[in-house]
Amino acid sequence: MENILGYLTRAEKASLLQWIVKDLGDAFPGVEFSPGICGGEPRIVRTRIPVWLLEQARQLGASDAELLKSYPTLRAEDLANAWAYVRSHRIEIAQQIKENEEA
Repeated sequence: MENILGYLTRAEKASLLQWIVKDLGDAFPGVEFSPGICGGEPRIVRTRIPVWLLEQARQLGASDAELLKSYPTLRAEDLANAWAYVRSHRIEIAQQIKENEEA
């Protein structure tokens, strides 16, 4: 990649950077999707803890401290990432909570 970048003009590099930022615009660090894990729902990296589950617990009154104690593999950073994802995907998360309550 470094070799290729060396041949680009500054304008081409800027254009490439804009494209990369646009492509990653809906990426959320610390949250991933895997078809065979948690039904493909967004979950915390390194875990099988779906974001909807954390949000449901928070809606039921669980504090961040309580969640970290209940899920020892979680870090405060993981919760911050989950809450950022929830803010940007409220309808999706609400639907996942509803579907899992009905199951």
